[in-house]
Amino acid sequence: MDKIALIFKDRELRKKILFVLGVLLVFRIVASMPIPGVDPVRLQQLFENNQFLGLLNLFSGGALDNLSIVMLGVGPYITASIIMQLLTMIFPRLKEMYQEEGEAGRKKFNQYSRLLTVPLALIQGFSLLVVLRNSGIIGQLDLLSRLENLAVIVAGSIFLMWLGELISEYGIGNGISILIFAGIVSGIPSGIQQYFLSYDPSQIPIIAAFLLAAIAIIAGVVIISEGERPIPVSYAKRVRGMRVYGGVSTHLPLRVNQAGVIPIIFALSILLFPQMIINFTAQSANVILRTVSSAILGFLSSSIFYGVAYFILVFLFTYFYTAVTFDPDQISSNLQKQGAFVPGIRPGRPTSDYLSKILTRITLVGALFLGAIAVLPIATQAATGVQALTIGGTGLLIVVSVVLETVKQVEAQLVMREYE
Repeated sequence: MDKIALIFKDRELRKKILFVLGVLLVFRIVASMPIPGVDPVRLQQLFENNQFLGLLNLFSGGALDNLSIVMLGVGPYITASIIMQLLTMIFPRLKEMYQEEGEAGRKKFNQYSRLLTVPLALIQGFSLLVVLRNSGIIGQLDLLSRLENLAVIVAGSIFLMWLGELISEYGIGNGISILIFAGIVSGIPSGIQQYFLSYDPSQIPIIAAFLLAAIAIIAGVVIISEGERPIPVSYAKRVRGMRVYGGVSTHLPLRVNQAGVIPIIFALSILLFPQMIINFTAQSANVILRTVSSAILGFLSSSIFYGVAYFILVFLFTYFYTAVTFDPDQISSNLQKQGAFVPGIRPGRPTSDYLSKILTRITLVGALFLGAIAVLPIATQAATGVQALTIGGTGLLIVVSVVLETVKQVEAQLVMREYE
């Protein structure tokens, strides 16, 4: 409560919080504007019977269930970011730009991600419109009307990307994650209302199990996200003029989960994008292509394949994103330049190898935990048959992680104010 009071007492921080709330208000307004020609009854039926669209709606920040003008959400931008991150492992120049050229290099790297978002949004938007038209959600439109709808939803996705960038630059927290968080949280009131309107005493054990799982997920995510391994670091004494510097000991904190919520978002993006393309080809006039696409789609939609693929992708992306954001060689070099060393470990390459070894071990715990939490709701759905648990579990994981990251940034801002 003291920190909340400090937030509203600090003028600069208060402006940032109010700016984020204003952007979220704009996001919810545009998310309630549907594209023309939508059949709401068929749309609701389609969402009730399609797990893929339910997850895509989660990923779009809740903007797809009414086919709003921002129905694609930030999915194309996240997919573009994933592709660019993967390319850093292939092209050394991109890796150098992202990790070694500082803020200017990261700005250029992010600009490439934004440019790649446009063609990806065109592909995803066109595929989604074809699926919706063939499902009877959208009526038969002429070529000009189709192009208008496509232009509107692509522009909507770019607009959300811009809003996310504004939050990151002028507000608090990661803008893209906060938009997804806002979309998930916005569905809570309607979900509670629907539960009370369709109250069934026989579902009380299922609801109780879900609440217990939610508490366990929240506790687990907090513990893993806050957990860290401190690496002792000592600074050698240095004499400059008449003064002696160094001679102190501190520690380098290595977090158990360096990647945060990013592996979950990356894994969802990778799972959803192929399904969207195959949904499009499954409506083709070519009989062979339609048959093959339907068979692949049925395989991809199976709970077993989805759960295994989800776990593996979350596990791999946890290691991948940790490797991209934490470079042991660079940390070792910086420690050596500052006259610091890890007791018992020689500076340079031995320190880098030691940090890599420790990071690999503790990341294993974080990766296994994230993967287990991601597939736990899928196993619960298979046991209970309640589809909402899958969306709720994944959404809860994202919400808790985003809240933790945002709270940390707010606390960092408060510490800076108190220091000044």
